[in-house]
Amino acid sequence: MYMHLTPSVPRAKVGREVFQENKTRLESGTGRPRIGPDRPRALDRAAPELGWAVPTPNNLTETPLIVAVKTLKSGHASMAGTLLQEYTKPSLGDAILHTDVNGDTALHHAIRHGHKNLAQKLITARHELSQIVNKYNESPMYIAVMRGFDEVFEQLWNIDHSSHKGPFDDNALHAAVRNANIGIISTIMKDRPELARERNKSGHTPIQYAVNRNQSAVISVILECDQSLGYLVNSNQEDNPLLFSAASRGNVDVAREILMHCPDAPCCNKAGSTILHQAVIEGHVKFVEFILANDQLAKLINIRDSEHYTALHHAVKNCNPAIVRALLAHKEIDVRVYDRQGRPAFWQLTEAMDSAKSLNWNEVFMLMSKADPQATAFYLRQVAMKKITVKSMKEIKSLTARYTNNTSLVAILIATITFAAAFTLPGGYSNDKGIEGLPVMRKKPTFKAFLISDTLAMCSSLAVAFLCILARWEDLKFLLYYRSLTKNLMWFALMTTTVAFATGLYTVVAPQSQWLAILICTLSVCLPFLTYLLGEWPMLKLLYRLGSAFKSNLLNMI
Repeated sequence: MYMHLTPSVPRAKVGREVFQENKTRLESGTGRPRIGPDRPRALDRAAPELGWAVPTPNNLTETPLIVAVKTLKSGHASMAGTLLQEYTKPSLGDAILHTDVNGDTALHHAIRHGHKNLAQKLITARHELSQIVNKYNESPMYIAVMRGFDEVFEQLWNIDHSSHKGPFDDNALHAAVRNANIGIISTIMKDRPELARERNKSGHTPIQYAVNRNQSAVISVILECDQSLGYLVNSNQEDNPLLFSAASRGNVDVAREILMHCPDAPCCNKAGSTILHQAVIEGHVKFVEFILANDQLAKLINIRDSEHYTALHHAVKNCNPAIVRALLAHKEIDVRVYDRQGRPAFWQLTEAMDSAKSLNWNEVFMLMSKADPQATAFYLRQVAMKKITVKSMKEIKSLTARYTNNTSLVAILIATITFAAAFTLPGGYSNDKGIEGLPVMRKKPTFKAFLISDTLAMCSSLAVAFLCILARWEDLKFLLYYRSLTKNLMWFALMTTTVAFATGLYTVVAPQSQWLAILICTLSVCLPFLTYLLGEWPMLKLLYRLGSAFKSNLLNMI
């Protein structure tokens, strides 16, 4: 398999065993010579003296130089360097340009495996290596940029006609943008700005990559070299401009950078959708606020798309109260623009009736009712309530089972606790003659308060538990009544249980530590109110935001 250039010399002096073992491995087709810690120098001596540098490849079409580069490790650099010296001899011709089965040269492998110094030596040895592209359409320059090897890139860049190709029709600038390598991007834009207009198989230019990755610094460098790139559109069916892509991802910094260099950059695609439509559809509140704060872009607020939807139509349809609130706050908003079916934005809520019990749906409903008082809000509310009622009737059995299971579990737990507390009285029982078995603290007012509150808690919780037995009728009105009654009883049971706990501890602790007893009572009594506040917090925030426009009719339905 291997040609000899020089006469053989005594094998014992050059590490015959090492050489023969590795040569056998190469000729067997593995292409992976085993090089131990003590073997590189022997192989270095063996290779040139035996002439084992001739480019006759193995069955993977790998020459010894390629194999050496692929297996190169720390401390083995001299082996590849020795082979490289042999490959640069005039007698070997173009052997250094040989490729393996994947079309990779030794330079491809050197860059891919991180051997920067060796890669630079290979480039210096033969400039033609910079032009060879493997079967995956990867050039050495593309790999160098992807690995972030600036020195290797500079050396390749300074060679005339060096290839910059990459897979899927990417080029070196695509790779530089992927890595946000400002230095390489600046060099390419200065010397070969035409690469910025090349599209890959997805139709993306390098600046499109930067937009998708929210790389505002990269966009700034590219547009400073060529502002016209800010007006490019994707080569897809809808011809989306760069700002459209930024809106899809909510990249405010990118949009701001594009508009800084290109104030009149396109804001609409071929289908008529604007960047405001897209930001609303994707739910990017910050981007919507950015558009509305820009006097030039705010003109998009009432523009209709192919379905005659404005941005407000989409915001209402998606039940996004934050965006609806931002749009309604703009002075130029028109809430009475009709879509293709002749419906204003308010009526897009009918498309989201399945969410009619959600806070978002109700907040949007209340916001639109306030913004457009003349709309048929009452009728829309009736439609929503009817749909909720019909849906609840279909699920009445599961709803009944869910409510009864949850309430009965909590009710039985409270009843058990309060029943046990009645027989483990605070202070215990007296052993004195004549009053044996009577509570020690029986004369204290707080003890009497403990008994009363404990009794009320047990009775109310037991009542809830037994009401669960009655909640078996598949009737919506009964279920609503049952839920309201049990909810009130459970709150009463919780409050009286905490009062019983507080008064019981006060009776025992107060004689020794008055301040501690008061603290315990305060914390215990505050618990029900704190629980209610936390449970109702989302509703309270909604009430605070909407003020007089707040209506809880639908939220109180099943």
